[in-house]
Amino acid sequence: MSATHEEGTGQPAIRVMVVDDHPMWRDAVARDLTEAGFDVVATAGDGPQAVRRAGAVTPDVLVLDLNLPGMPGVQVCKELVGSQPGLRVLVLSASGEHADVLEAVKSGATGYLMKSASTQELTEAVRRTAAGDAVFTPGLAGLVLGEYRRLASEPAPAASDEPKAPELTDRETEVLRLVAKGLSYKQIAERLVISHRTVQNHVQNTLGKLQLHNRVELVRYAIERGLDDV
Repeated sequence: MSATHEEGTGQPAIRVMVVDDHPMWRDAVARDLTEAGFDVVATAGDGPQAVRRAGAVTPDVLVLDLNLPGMPGVQVCKELVGSQPGLRVLVLSASGEHADVLEAVKSGATGYLMKSASTQELTEAVRRTAAGDAVFTPGLAGLVLGEYRRLASEPAPAASDEPKAPELTDRETEVLRLVAKGLSYKQIAERLVISHRTVQNHVQNTLGKLQLHNRVELVRYAIERGLDDV
């Protein structure tokens, strides 16, 4: 069977898996994403099923509800991000509770969208999540950054044998600083007059050097070092 391609681009379509315990909602989201040109490779209605199926189909983006039978969404996220480092997780939840948002991000989600979002907002969020951007319902991004600043201001435990921080190039540091300020990869590319692909390469290299897993961890690292204030 030939690979699905995103309409008008010639690029392979972004592979998406939808996880939600409400069949009608799950089917509607899957249908909307398919109509928008995404390749919906699987759906699941509970936590254990989500982990099994995602392991088999390896999607690019997991659209994930937090309230799942069998295993909570944050645990699904933690397990899958741990076993599939390239996976991006966009939480789609009815809850705007701050504790839920922060728990999702700490478990590895790179985005958090409320179920009140429009179809257009959802499709744009999935596209941006696949590109590596951190996507949040308006108002929640500030909450996440604020929490990271609070964590960063707490005194770190003393560790005399702490390894020396890895060396980043000037350009990697520059990209990291702009990531910490909340700029998208597209905005960073325009600011530095480089390609979107080059920005992604710098971010991937930086993640590798710092032994971090996703953009959210990268933002926290940068804020801890005060790079967002520079």
